[in-house]
Amino acid sequence: MLSSVRSRLTLWYAGVLTCTLLLLSLAIYWIVKRSVMARTDAGLAELSDSFLATLDAELSDAPAAEGVVPAAQQSMIEHQYPGHAFAVLTARGQLLVSSGDLSDAGMDGGRRDSRPVISPQILETCRAALGAGSGRPFRSFPGRHGGTRCYARTFTAGESSYELVILASLYPESELLERLRIAMGWLVPLTVVLASGGGYFLARRNLAPVADMTVRADQIGESTLHDRLSVENPDDELGRLATTFNRLLDRLDLAFERQRRFIADASHELRTPLAILQGESEVALSRSGRTPEEYRESLAILHHEARRLARIVDDMLTLSRADAGQFPVNPRELYLDELVAECTQSVRTLSAAKSIALSVESSGELPVVADESLLSRMLLNLLDNAIKYTPAGGKVTVATRHGAAGPEITVSDNGPGISQELQPRIFERFFRADQARTRGNSDGAGLGLSIAKWIAEAHHGSLPVRRPKAPSSPCVCPLQRLLFINPGFNSESLD
Repeated sequence: MLSSVRSRLTLWYAGVLTCTLLLLSLAIYWIVKRSVMARTDAGLAELSDSFLATLDAELSDAPAAEGVVPAAQQSMIEHQYPGHAFAVLTARGQLLVSSGDLSDAGMDGGRRDSRPVISPQILETCRAALGAGSGRPFRSFPGRHGGTRCYARTFTAGESSYELVILASLYPESELLERLRIAMGWLVPLTVVLASGGGYFLARRNLAPVADMTVRADQIGESTLHDRLSVENPDDELGRLATTFNRLLDRLDLAFERQRRFIADASHELRTPLAILQGESEVALSRSGRTPEEYRESLAILHHEARRLARIVDDMLTLSRADAGQFPVNPRELYLDELVAECTQSVRTLSAAKSIALSVESSGELPVVADESLLSRMLLNLLDNAIKYTPAGGKVTVATRHGAAGPEITVSDNGPGISQELQPRIFERFFRADQARTRGNSDGAGLGLSIAKWIAEAHHGSLPVRRPKAPSSPCVCPLQRLLFINPGFNSESLD
């Protein structure tokens, strides 16, 4: 049960709500109790004022010889309140008269039984509170029916000082607090139960899309990657989660499609050299007594196709490692113009074989920080591509310059070019351009430009293709960020 998010949310909600209600109930109970006791104390103080006013009136009407006792008894008779008791003591603590001695003075028996019992211990405690001088001459005594509240004060009658003690039963206050405790004891659990049920209902309703997404996502497999999760409200958290998951499925679908296409294209490209190897080896083995020249011719064909097969496999391994992020990039300080000159010199034999003019245009030294071997491979791929698709007697130009974003390398040729609609696809793996451009150039596997693009992106550059007005097809590769890992790097730092 606790494995469900709904259950855990409900339990957390119920726990927090229970603690909150308990704290709130304790605070309310404490405030009510203080208010009740403050009201009781205020009532006792007002009752003492009324009692002493009656006592003064009785003393003024009675002869002086009778003393304070008859006047106090008469005042007690006039202040007969349920649950209250009075006692008058001398300044030394000697009890003169109490409401418990008035049974013969017409006190109501029922009221008399409800009065607190005046004991010597209670009187002594009240007098001690009065003598402490704390300004709070109130004391509480535990007992049946809520206990007793005591109030003591001094007064002067004639030329003598006396002490007045009033006791009040706390039964009404105790009964009120008891009803409050019972009400909270029922209300808190009932509120927690009802709120937990409502919270579970709301959690289940709000998390229902998550359950639907779970079921839907569990049904999506390799063959159903085109399916998507339903999005009820794209603006809330669950809607954004579903949208994000759908975008992930889009990327996975595209990656799987690329992988399937890559495998299909790789199988197609590998099938031709393998078929040639198999056929040529079968021909060589099928007949006996062949001349050495025939065997050398067969071996030359086998060697050529084996080299082509090895080149395709090597390119595929490079792209595979690049996709997995396992191909190392080792940047170091170098001069880009020198690297371009070395690569151009390496392909002059290929250009001379087709009578292609190969020229280099440089704007000066270009110190950069890059992986020399990867840049060389990228440049050789671009130059090989340009020479391969440039007709005999054509021209290939390599230019280096300081661009607005950083160093730029431009490789251009005056071959037939690439149509506008095919330009976005030339960097796809195993992609071949139209027949006019590929006729007679079947040695390539369509991976060179893909590798060149990856090398440019590995150096935080780009490899765009532009078709100018002139009949040439330049390929510009601005390596603009990795080349400036150290912004303070310049030509003097290499000396």
